[in-house]
Amino acid sequence: QVQLQESGPGLVEPSQTLSLTCTVSGGSITTGYHYWTWIRRAPGMRLEWMGAIGSSGNTYYRPSLKSRTSISRDTSKNQFTLQLRSVTPADTAVYYCVRARQVDTTEYDYRGQGTQVTVSS
Repeated sequence: QVQLQESGPGLVEPSQTLSLTCTVSGGSITTGYHYWTWIRRAPGMRLEWMGAIGSSGNTYYRPSLKSRTSISRDTSKNQFTLQLRSVTPADTAVYYCVRARQVDTTEYDYRGQGTQVTVSS
């Protein structure tokens, strides 16, 4: 059973960088044909696909977020990380890390419990 767990600050000031880490257990982020993905749900909005890193290490980003987003991984820790730069209150959301079979989709096989991030001064 694959398990994912998000970690990171719950409060970020505007213009700063949001950094979240997803720790994966029960499976390696470097094997199989999977996409280790970040999605989010802002208040009153649908789930939004943000980006992913494939098992091969290739990265994929939502075009509207690409200039502010970086996804990387630490294979020694079986973790992958989201960095979102220059955040605004519109980035307030519950952030989830998931394992998916495709990019640019909010469908997934496994999902973390989610972490609330609020952007506020």
